[in-house]
Amino acid sequence: MMMRIGHGYDVHACGQGSYIVLGGTRIECGFSLIAHSDGDVVLHALCDALLGAAGLGDIGRHFPDTDAQFQGVDSRILLRAVVSKLVEKGWRVGNVDITVVAQAPRLSDFIGSMEEHIATDLGVEVSAVNVKATTTEHLGFEGRSEGIASHAVALIVQGGVSP
Repeated sequence: MMMRIGHGYDVHACGQGSYIVLGGTRIECGFSLIAHSDGDVVLHALCDALLGAAGLGDIGRHFPDTDAQFQGVDSRILLRAVVSKLVEKGWRVGNVDITVVAQAPRLSDFIGSMEEHIATDLGVEVSAVNVKATTTEHLGFEGRSEGIASHAVALIVQGGVSP
């Protein structure tokens, strides 16, 4: 069985607003993330990890921020489109591991919801999705609450359809 891994990273700056979306989950927090789409750094990093593992470039190649059709788009739509591209190339998702880097808001209460949304969109069991959150102990742009970042690692395997 052939397997491949990919890594993705995304970051968005904090701006005016009342909520953010991470892992497809809306989180009320008193600010928003500045982005062309919904700013979901978790799903953007995951899309890059999956595309990279399959050798299909990155999220910007497939969903450019210069294209008006992606203005404000729900990133879950983008993730499902990426999964379709993988299946077309004969790949399925094995598992994913994601780290969100944010000083605020506290994310522990939202991890389960993120994992469920991601598993649904990937077509895998929730046990194949791991999301964790960390702070930078007030260091760097994340620690100063100027932005939120996310790293994702994905394993894909030959076989077309996700389990």
